[in-house]
Amino acid sequence: MSEKKDYYDVLGVSRDSSADDIKKAFRKLALKYHPDKNKGNKEAEKKFKEIAEAYAVLSDPAKRKQYDQFGHAAFQNNGQGAGFGDFSDIFESFFGGGRAQSSGGDFFNVFDDLFGNFGFGQRQRQSSQRKGYSYSERGASLQKSIEITLEEAAKGTEKEVSITKKEVCTACHGTGREPGSKITTCPTCHGTGYVRISQGFFSVTQTCSRCHGSGQIVEKPCKVCGGTGRKNSHKTLTIKIPAGVDSGHKLRVKGEGDAGLQGGPPGDLYIVIFVKEDPRFERQGSDLITPKTISFAQAALGATLEIETFDGKISVKVPPGTQNGNMLRIKGKGMPDIRSGTKGSLYIHIKVGVPKKLNQKQKKLLIEFAKESGENLTHLNSKGFF
Repeated sequence: MSEKKDYYDVLGVSRDSSADDIKKAFRKLALKYHPDKNKGNKEAEKKFKEIAEAYAVLSDPAKRKQYDQFGHAAFQNNGQGAGFGDFSDIFESFFGGGRAQSSGGDFFNVFDDLFGNFGFGQRQRQSSQRKGYSYSERGASLQKSIEITLEEAAKGTEKEVSITKKEVCTACHGTGREPGSKITTCPTCHGTGYVRISQGFFSVTQTCSRCHGSGQIVEKPCKVCGGTGRKNSHKTLTIKIPAGVDSGHKLRVKGEGDAGLQGGPPGDLYIVIFVKEDPRFERQGSDLITPKTISFAQAALGATLEIETFDGKISVKVPPGTQNGNMLRIKGKGMPDIRSGTKGSLYIHIKVGVPKKLNQKQKKLLIEFAKESGENLTHLNSKGFF
């Protein structure tokens, strides 16, 4: 197994980077590598997962502190490392709760096979069997990325997303067997759903390969779903995206994940938002910054500017004597806070433009102005200036 990369190196930031720097780095890389832009590219998919994992830790102050102190060991030790209670805590930190599934398969089934006694499916299966009813399992949660514009993030929007999910088989109603088919206890695992394999001094527990962890053998599996009780289905959903979202924000759509096994509840769908950069504005939290170039005369004498906002164009007064680099603040014209709805400010970053070419009249007027200001213009007295 290859050594894990340093999270700071994955995001391309230094260890003393601010939270905003980390967020900007994540946004830039996520937009570059996310699956919708790199369909079929396994390297991009791998890179995207590394970025998401690194950001999940470094964006959380407590986890970042633990990582700085202990490194990757903070989140290992069979799930009992610093900062996490078990593997489910780690997974929830990445996907916002629930059981998510990617192209790599069910996260929990992987750990069930690798670590046996630490498997979540086994704990649930054993509990179900002790209570005397058939084994059921919650469906896996799914994840989908959506890219929106900054203006859509400012106003809120609706987007249609297409997903492929496992739904209950209508032929067998999720039982996985033909009508009248008998169910017997698996003779390999004796109904436990797992087998124990001894390897020298070690004993490893694995999911039973014959019954696939159910503990039961179906005499006649359903012909439509092959005995799984579920079949793939394509579905299009309309997702409401609230105003104020930012890149990395997760929306939970309850019950739109995979259907559960043997009557178990369905998983959830998590929508991860990515906001495109807007050439007109730079976003800083709930505030927006827009650059505006004005002339020397406008800066010195004052002026009225027409500024574009997401609510339409507005008139802004530039006070006399405005300096290059000054910020003019317009309250309530920034991004809305996703919780309170209160809008931040729009800052106009003033840049005073210097003309590259002047006609004779303009030059003479500027020289007169400079003389009135007491400026030294001896360098202009050379023959042939005009």
